[in-house]
Amino acid sequence: MPTYDSVFYSRLLTETTLAFHIIFATIGVGVPVMIMLAELAGIKRKDPYYTLLARRWARGFVITVAIGVVTGTAIGLQLSLLWPTFMQIAGQAIALPLFLETFAFFIEAIFLGIYLYTWERLKPMHHLLLLVPVVIGSSASAFFITTVNAFMNTPQGFSLKDGLITNVQPILAMFNPSMPTKVAHVLSSAYMTSAFILAAIAAYSLLKKKDDILYAKKALKLTVTAGLVFAVTTALIGDLSAKFLAQNQPEKLAAAEWHFETTANAPLILGGILTDRNEIKYALKIPYALSILAGGTPGSEVKGLNEIPPDLRPPLYVHYFFDAMVGIGMFVIVVAILHLWYTRKRSVKPYPKWLLTIIVACGPLSMLGIQCGWFYAEVGRQPWILRGYLKVADAATTSQDVDLMLLLFCFLYIVLALTAIKVLSKLFRKSDVADELMALGIFGGRTKK
Repeated sequence: MPTYDSVFYSRLLTETTLAFHIIFATIGVGVPVMIMLAELAGIKRKDPYYTLLARRWARGFVITVAIGVVTGTAIGLQLSLLWPTFMQIAGQAIALPLFLETFAFFIEAIFLGIYLYTWERLKPMHHLLLLVPVVIGSSASAFFITTVNAFMNTPQGFSLKDGLITNVQPILAMFNPSMPTKVAHVLSSAYMTSAFILAAIAAYSLLKKKDDILYAKKALKLTVTAGLVFAVTTALIGDLSAKFLAQNQPEKLAAAEWHFETTANAPLILGGILTDRNEIKYALKIPYALSILAGGTPGSEVKGLNEIPPDLRPPLYVHYFFDAMVGIGMFVIVVAILHLWYTRKRSVKPYPKWLLTIIVACGPLSMLGIQCGWFYAEVGRQPWILRGYLKVADAATTSQDVDLMLLLFCFLYIVLALTAIKVLSKLFRKSDVADELMALGIFGGRTKK
């Protein structure tokens, strides 16, 4: 009879929870920014189409926030239940950002409620200002939680003696070396992904001619333009992140690129298959690119996995997560540039179906890129849960009931997902764009311009 592996089930449950939560967390961080951009455009251009965009996006945003609260609570619960040794050692050091994240959420929730119920009661610019604390609160929540993750990668601000944590300095722990690049990458990628999800909805409406054509065109132009800006920003921050990894977590970067020998002029490996003898086949190699990514010059030396003890090396399948993350990021940038070129050259003609179809695909693809990025970040830290101090295998619970918890939480996530889909679909089916445009005094809905 096989031995019960509580570490395996604990990892699987945590990964499942994070993968589900990150969908709503990403939307929760990025959509408020898009709502603000839409309402600001409506005010500046005196264009009610953009104002209606902000109204409709805000309605859907409320539903995703509610789901995100549940999944976020599940993560907090699982940290204590599944990883008790980690919380015993690191709990005091990360208590401050966890508390501040709750405070940030309260600010977001309070001002979101006021924002939703004051559309007709305040001047447009005053109403827009109510959204500022929502944006700050949602981004601050991501900031504080990401500092906890950064702390796990580059822990500092405490001393560990005989398994007991002493000399705790919460501020130093929160502002650890990983914090700047990791927080910046999380925020920019959330903004980018939310923009492309909203762009996918607008492109789908144009394909199916479900909404007013002019309304959908304005939505598509705003979201793809914002998506391009955030995607380029994410790529630039990703470059800084790679340089940070080369200096502080070389094993993670080396595993991502199947880089075994410490050498300069190192190539970047895309795709391929790794044999049992660590030979790379069927891969695309870009000369000098890894050295440039790691150090800024072709002659930069990149540390190889052969200098890392075998038991401290991350799983080498993280290579595919890294490739997918980078590949999707580059793909959406190309699509956004293509859209920008097409609208400049052929602004009068309708969008071709092939372009709209690709933009629709960018929505789920960008979310897949977020998922791959997080899997690369978390699996790439293995075998450590607290790098240099505590391994995953030593931090997990010894309970024999984690598999039952896994089933119960999976059932919960299925219910939440189905509920979110049903509520959102019913919300927008009952709220036709053409009817809302006419209610706002814009007659002749479903314009063909």
